[in-house]
Amino acid sequence: MKILSSLRSRIFLASAVLAVLCIGMAIYLVGARVTEEAEATLEREIVSTAAQVDHLRTERTQTFTLMARLIADLPKLKAALETDDPNTVKDIAGGYQTLLNASLVLLTNKRGDVLYAAGGSPRAAAIAANQPSVRDALAGRDSLSLLPQPNGLLQIVTVPVALERPHPEMLGTLSAGFLLDDALAKELKQITGSDIAFGMDGQILAATLPRDQFPSLADRLRSSGISRVDLNGEEYEALPRPLAAPADRGPSSSGPVVLILRSRTEQLRSLETIHKGLFVIGVLAVLLATVLSFAVARTITRPLAAITDVMREVAATGDLTQKIAVRHSNRWDDEDARLLATTFNTLTDSIGRFQREMSQKERLTSLGRLSTVIAHEVRNPLMIIKASLHTLRQPNLGADVMRDVVRDIDGEVVRLNRIVNEVLDFARPIRFDLAPVDLNALCRESATAAQASGPGPDVELDLDPAIVTVTTDPERLRIALVNMLVNARHAVNGNRTGVVLHTRLSGDRVRIVIADRGAGIEPSELAHVFDPYFTTKRGGTGLGLPIAKNIVEGLGGTITVSSVVGRGTEIRIELPQRT
Repeated sequence: MKILSSLRSRIFLASAVLAVLCIGMAIYLVGARVTEEAEATLEREIVSTAAQVDHLRTERTQTFTLMARLIADLPKLKAALETDDPNTVKDIAGGYQTLLNASLVLLTNKRGDVLYAAGGSPRAAAIAANQPSVRDALAGRDSLSLLPQPNGLLQIVTVPVALERPHPEMLGTLSAGFLLDDALAKELKQITGSDIAFGMDGQILAATLPRDQFPSLADRLRSSGISRVDLNGEEYEALPRPLAAPADRGPSSSGPVVLILRSRTEQLRSLETIHKGLFVIGVLAVLLATVLSFAVARTITRPLAAITDVMREVAATGDLTQKIAVRHSNRWDDEDARLLATTFNTLTDSIGRFQREMSQKERLTSLGRLSTVIAHEVRNPLMIIKASLHTLRQPNLGADVMRDVVRDIDGEVVRLNRIVNEVLDFARPIRFDLAPVDLNALCRESATAAQASGPGPDVELDLDPAIVTVTTDPERLRIALVNMLVNARHAVNGNRTGVVLHTRLSGDRVRIVIADRGAGIEPSELAHVFDPYFTTKRGGTGLGLPIAKNIVEGLGGTITVSSVVGRGTEIRIELPQRT
């Protein structure tokens, strides 16, 4: 068909297939959104259940408190407590446990001694009598306490028993306790639809779930917020809610807790049908898109096979002389492919010509710079050596003069050797010998070597003790640091403010900063500080910073320079701690 004869038309068809894939993606996103909404609903339900449980427990506590107050106000009970006789109190209070439907009833005198206890174990009664809630009630305040029991939590309401005379007189206290046990947990589950567990001191004491799952639930008692727990292959979301106020729980975080649990597995099981339907639709869409993509790709790759083959060859070999042979045949019926092949051939010719011209210009430029630098740097030492040799030819030459002349010749030879070494170091590839090294110790050695190079200010050190060792080439890094420190000392020469070298650890990288308060670098010159043979220092080769840059980058790091005229320069080096 003529409409499909161009590459543009076939790409349009591929775009239509892409739309089908987008529909499949939309189906996937819908499924993900449904799952997210189900998760959010589960969280809302568990939070709502927690609020409902708190409300029901509060109502029950208020009811027990009210009933305890009514009984504590009975004249018979007050008269019995006033006798301070356990038998008399027992005769009066014998039916209070049944009346209150309480798990524990406890009466104490005004000193806090137990006069009567019914329900629960003797140990529970003794512990309840020694709770701060009894002392609070004797002080005239209602109070609430929770005690762990083998089969649940005992919640105890304690109210004062007092006579209203011209001056109030405290007679004792009345405590009524009800048990938060498996039965209460089942009642709450029937009301809220969630599983309930009561725990304290890191132990589950009562729950609607089997007791073999208590150890797994115990870990959730000290958690905060909604978390997930796996119970025999079924995943639950759990929300702990404290049963006592923070002031009543003491300094530890192991106070009484009610644990609200919702089965996440059961909640998500209802979504399986929706997910299966979306999965089937997605598979069909992907299959359809794959078939169409294959058909379209086949029509495109036929006319482009020769182009891609040549491109692969050029990419693999870098040979820009490779050309695409354009033949007028059925193979090149696609006008866009023919245009692409012709353009590629033209482009490779242009790139090849440009590379040759640039290579020639770079060689000439580098040669010119190198010749100028070497000629200038070599001429001065040679002139000094020539003058020294002329002095050596003088008759009656003194020993002191001869020593000075020999020292001058030796110094200039060292200078010539340094120039040659710098040129060679920059020109040849650097070979690194990596080893663990104490970076701070290396910085100290570099500062000492820089200070020994000549007069100038001291190097101040600010080293991070967190940096222990780094894996690097210590000798190469030391050369780079010494070079930069010497340059920094020259920049502030004559200034009382010195050079600062400090190190910092940042994640898995270390940072070395060399800062000075010298004259700074002009913005026009700052962009060229890493260019070979660029220097503003008399007697410099312009290779110090380029060599340092090659070393740092070869070690897997980065080096940057920032400077403000009149305020100084800062060189920042970042290296990996493990190369």
